[in-house]
Amino acid sequence: MSNVVTKKDLAEKLATECNLTKKDATTYVKFVVDEVVASLANNDTVDLSGLGKFMITERKARKGINPFTKEEIDIPASNAVRFKPSKSLKDAVK
Repeated sequence: MSNVVTKKDLAEKLATECNLTKKDATTYVKFVVDEVVASLANNDTVDLSGLGKFMITERKARKGINPFTKEEIDIPASNAVRFKPSKSLKDAVK
């Protein structure tokens, strides 16, 4: 099973690699994450070179089935976050 990397882990790595305090590194990581979230909330696309592209996609309203009652239900339209990995990320993971 793979390890989970958290924002705290990223901040500690940033502090070590860039000779920053943990407090400053945590602030920088939080800022980047908050900016990505704010941009997506504003329906913007976020393109991080070497990582990939985050974008908002619209899901159309559709019919579904309640698995317990087998009753047909209407699922309303909604927005979802989509991530498209960059070629370099795909190559690195192979």
